[in-house]
Amino acid sequence: MASPVRVIPLGGVGEIGKNMMAIEQGDDIVVVDAGLMFPDDEMLGIDIVIPDIRYLRERKDKVKGILITHAHEDHIGALPYVLRDFPNVPIHGTKLTLGLIRTKLREHKLADRTVFREIEPGTPFSIGAFRCDSYFVCHSIPDAVGVTIETAQGTIVHSGDWKFDHTPVDGRQTDFARLSAIAAKGVLLLLSDSTRAEVPGYTPSERHVGEIFDGIMSRAQGRIITTTFASNISRIKQIVDIAHAWGRRTAIIGRSMENYTKTARELGYLEYPEGAIVHAAEIGKFPDNELCIITTGSQGEPTSALSRMALGDHRHVAVKEGDTVVMSSNPIPGNEELVSRTVDNLFKLGADVVYDAGARPHVSGHASQEELKLLLNILQPKHFVPIHGEYRMLVRHARMAIDVGVDADKSFIITNGDVLEISDRGAKVGEHVASGQVYVDGLGVGDVSQSVMRDRVSIGNEGVFLVVVTIDQQTGAVVAGPDITTKGFLPEHDASGLLEEARQKVLDGLAQAQTGPHFAEASALKDAIHQSLSSFLYERTKRRPMVLPVIMQV
Repeated sequence: MASPVRVIPLGGVGEIGKNMMAIEQGDDIVVVDAGLMFPDDEMLGIDIVIPDIRYLRERKDKVKGILITHAHEDHIGALPYVLRDFPNVPIHGTKLTLGLIRTKLREHKLADRTVFREIEPGTPFSIGAFRCDSYFVCHSIPDAVGVTIETAQGTIVHSGDWKFDHTPVDGRQTDFARLSAIAAKGVLLLLSDSTRAEVPGYTPSERHVGEIFDGIMSRAQGRIITTTFASNISRIKQIVDIAHAWGRRTAIIGRSMENYTKTARELGYLEYPEGAIVHAAEIGKFPDNELCIITTGSQGEPTSALSRMALGDHRHVAVKEGDTVVMSSNPIPGNEELVSRTVDNLFKLGADVVYDAGARPHVSGHASQEELKLLLNILQPKHFVPIHGEYRMLVRHARMAIDVGVDADKSFIITNGDVLEISDRGAKVGEHVASGQVYVDGLGVGDVSQSVMRDRVSIGNEGVFLVVVTIDQQTGAVVAGPDITTKGFLPEHDASGLLEEARQKVLDGLAQAQTGPHFAEASALKDAIHQSLSSFLYERTKRRPMVLPVIMQV
């Protein structure tokens, strides 16, 4: 009897981002992708969010390899943090994917001690006891793949991010022939991208973006400044080629974009027409109507090159009247406000901004409903799990799978930490393992807990009420204070009467506490101050500031 295979999403299911899937059988675990997610508005001070890998850490010896489908941040962004716990576990990926991962790990001083293993689609390779292979898929970055993992129970197909684009910019379509060959051998389980499971029809071709850019270039009188994701190599090449055809030279600005394009050129994935590229420092040497600038900042990030250009804080470029700024991407959910603020700033400077959904040159790299159905029909999996999407997207995708022939009891909607176990007796979702979010805040990884986040939100919403009292250690008498300082609550000059009443409430609370058996214990006195003030402040202001009592004993 073959041992059961366990499929465990640690991120990317029921959410957009931080994709990570563990596939386990016997003494072997292969991890597919290790991505990050950008913080939402309530994650105050947080830089990025990564998966909780406690389950893997507790089974360190079982983890035999990390298999990366493509080099987008939501699939590779957690690697610098994951590899601290798994320094000798090899990373498997295609040539460009590994090249871009090396660039990222170099910044974290991890590249020299990481094991890289390049894979070639159609050439099988092993990760522990798993026999693996990959096939090319069309996405918004070259060298993206879907992967197959052969287990004792059968073949698992992980789609990665993909779409069926019949006219891709790089000429490389999703490999229908390989998909048919995989289907011919039988597919135990399909794990498929659900990002656009709510969108009817087919996703337009990347060529469509080129047509829109061509129209923009034909009309623009001044400089063209366009933003896109740093990793969208195909989009960058299209913009450079079209700009060159219209007699414009292109400058690429933004550290991440410069690093990505440099790596892609070195590896042969990006070629420019001769004389098409100029250095940012040379921008001033050319007339405005002969310039195109590609930069980072498509999500309105405050420290990005575009945001600094809009604030006049960039050393090479300041947005000015006559510029045409093109937002060549959709806002990531949660970033809409940042993007809107950036667009507003650009309009104030006199720029013409191409940003609304109907006009901006952007198409998704993800499959829509008819493509999702087609993949299901080609592979005809025995079991199906939708991945890479918020819960409602997973539900829509699972229903599609049932519509095209997957048995209803074999189409599973699972969330992070759920364990899908497939054995000789069938498939079931049973155990739930540790999963969740780990916050990266500056140099700290995981040291910001949920309670800290709640405190930050509380302080941000209601402010702080700091009370300092000096107590005689022997008698419990108040020697000095209470001194009260407020931040984010009320301006002190507007609250003088309230503060006087608050001081009296503190004294009353201390007097009551000192009648008890623990009158000199700092913790008891702090509790007394907290209780007396919290109810008083809410009664008077209907606000709940964070009350921070400080007891000094002399």
